[in-house]
Amino acid sequence: MGGIYEVLQKIKHRPGMYIGNSSITILCHFLVGYKFARNELGLELNQEEADFYENFQPWIQQHFNVRTSNSWANIILLFTRDEKDAFNRFFTLLEEFKHRDQDQDNKAMQKDFEHEDLLSKL
Repeated sequence: MGGIYEVLQKIKHRPGMYIGNSSITILCHFLVGYKFARNELGLELNQEEADFYENFQPWIQQHFNVRTSNSWANIILLFTRDEKDAFNRFFTLLEEFKHRDQDQDNKAMQKDFEHEDLLSKL
């Protein structure tokens, strides 16, 4: 089995085969079980998995500007119509999360460029 992102891609394309239906709640439970199973088997999380489990929750809270003890799944569900919509939104958010460092680097480069442009006009 591949890493967590490979597993999530399989679930995204065939949720019925892996978790029964397109439900953010079931997906969240699956991911908790995935982490538990790896731990029980003595398999350490790889870097991507550790990043997801450590940082996705706070990133979701920041993204939606909420402070809560609710899970990331419940936060996403709060801002969507239903379980299926939240399931689909999860994958959009996951892509944003995976590319967050690139986005921050691009913003920093843009600020540097704007600053240099401003200085050259002085």
